[in-house]
Amino acid sequence: MRQFPHAMLREIYEQPDAIRRTLAMYVEGTSLKAEAWAPVAAWANAGGEVLIAASGSSRHSGLCAEVTLEDLSGLAVDVEYASEYSCRGSEETRHPSVIVISQSGETSDTLAALREAQSRGQRTLAITNVATSSMAREATVSLPLGAGKEFAIPATKSFTCQLVVLYLLALNEGLRRGSLSEATVAAHLAELQALPDQLDAQLEAWEKDIEALAHKYRNASTFLYLGRGVHYPIAREGALKLKEASYVHAEGYPSGELKHGPNALVSDRVPVVIVATVDRNLEASRVRYEKTLQLLADLQTQGATVIAVANTGDADVARLVSDCIYVEPLSEHIFPVSEVIPFQIFSYFMALEHGVDVDRPRNLSKAVIEA
Repeated sequence: MRQFPHAMLREIYEQPDAIRRTLAMYVEGTSLKAEAWAPVAAWANAGGEVLIAASGSSRHSGLCAEVTLEDLSGLAVDVEYASEYSCRGSEETRHPSVIVISQSGETSDTLAALREAQSRGQRTLAITNVATSSMAREATVSLPLGAGKEFAIPATKSFTCQLVVLYLLALNEGLRRGSLSEATVAAHLAELQALPDQLDAQLEAWEKDIEALAHKYRNASTFLYLGRGVHYPIAREGALKLKEASYVHAEGYPSGELKHGPNALVSDRVPVVIVATVDRNLEASRVRYEKTLQLLADLQTQGATVIAVANTGDADVARLVSDCIYVEPLSEHIFPVSEVIPFQIFSYFMALEHGVDVDRPRNLSKAVIEA
């Protein structure tokens, strides 16, 4: 058995098993387990309105869920910073159902947001990695993760398991609200069940290729991460991982916003990292992809240095960028689970390049329990 030099790398490699455990809690074959999802009916808002409150990486999983819940189930979703929601001091007149997301289930700002929502009579759903946490106990409904204890401060396996549970929630709500058929849900679940093996098959190649990339780009001063649609939160998560793990500055933007100011930063020392995957079975994804190709062509003309995450074998992206990381094709709303892992690995190796204790970055703690 391989011995890992750091908890973060070990936990990156544990993600396929963590996802398998999480799926086993909520899925049987290609069906959602009725007993696992029955309590969610008590959470649902009659008007189809949802508010997600979270912080850090958990907020990025919430931003993915905003797109996925709206696209697959027709819910109307807003995402708030938990730290802002808990101290706005204004009356909530719509009373949406509330989702709080936290690895520890003890994050002070998110716990305060949960209690604020509860005090207003709103129904709440907690997604945490600790089934006995305060959030899990106090929420109307708890959907715990099967990630297992996470020791490194930068979240990896808990983040991908959050994405999986939120995706399952979208399928459950789509089925309950009639926007998805049982056959469609079964097809989505079959793809999700195959995902852990697919990730297992890619991890070693990602590690080898990305270690070399980190060495190549170790002197970059800033990175701009870009993504469209459901991939934009993954760009934000990639940028956050780089900052917290390696102390290298990075920012995440929607791809279409690059030319609205941030492009002025792009230079030899400020590479662009872009999510350029595509679900060729989905028209909206193909449209976003074509726009991304045009942006890459413009960046190439500009002389920018670009790292792309793209579908395996995508020659159109490869010819327009400096370096390409390949991921196996997936459907649009499952892609984020796979896309984020190369960004986690990149942040890990960038931390090593900069001599950072990657498991214990300065000024950070695993659970932010004081506001």
